[in-house]
Parts: sequence; structure tokens; C-alpha cells
Amino acid sequence: MNKNIKSIIILFAAIAIIASCTKDSGKLPNISFKTGGSYVSADKTVAKGETIVIGINASKSEDKDVLKTFSATKSINGANATSFDQQTLSGGDADAYAKDFTIVVGTASLTEKYTFTVVNRDGLTNQVTLTLNVQ
Repeated sequence: MNKNIKSIIILFAAIAIIASCTKDSGKLPNISFKTGGSYVSADKTVAKGETIVIGINASKSEDKDVLKTFSATKSINGANATSFDQQTLSGGDADAYAKDFTIVVGTASLTEKYTFTVVNRDGLTNQVTLTLNVQ
């Protein structure tokens, strides 16, 4: 009987240790387009050569999970995306980051897809995308 009690105690101890080792899934960092005024914040058809402004707001969603990186990529007509901005965030930018991009769209009829990505300390990633149909 004594042996069974020891086995049960060891089993419960093992379960407690395993449960305490699992990583909290955490919350994704926040990222959104700036809206209003002259900002483009949704998919849109634009004229060839038009100049637009896209604004981004990003922030941490949990106290300790500060922002670590921000990146922006562009893909034309579904081709592989290329990076046009990459930032390592620290200081105040690690809590909240904002940036505006002034973009001159292409002079040919095509589709431009912009993806903006933020990564926090835990490696959790969140992103927003916007597609411009150039005509």
C-alpha cells in the first residue's frame, strides 16, 4: 500500500512539473493601418504613377512582450515579395511603433501587394496587407 501512495505522489509531481514547463501562448502584437485624411488603409484601385500614403501603427499587446522587429515587403503581380523596410525596434519603439510610407505606384497596369509585419519578444508575428490595382 505504501508503494502505491509513493507512485501516486510521484505521478502528481511529474504532472505538476510538466504543466509548469509549458509556454504561455501569449498574444499577438498589435498592428493596423492608420486611417482618415490622406491615408490609404484598404485595397484600392489607383492611377498609374499616383502617389499614396500608407501609415502603420504597431504596439505590444502584453507588458513584457515588447516589439522586436518591423518589416515591409512589396510583391508585384504575385511575384516573390521584396523587402523595402526593415527595422530592429528598441527603446520607446519597442512599446509602440508608427511609420508613414509615401509610395509612388508603378506606371504600368499591375497589382502591387504591400505586407507590413511586426514581431514581438516571444517571436509572435502579426501583419496587415494592402493590395493596389494600378490602372
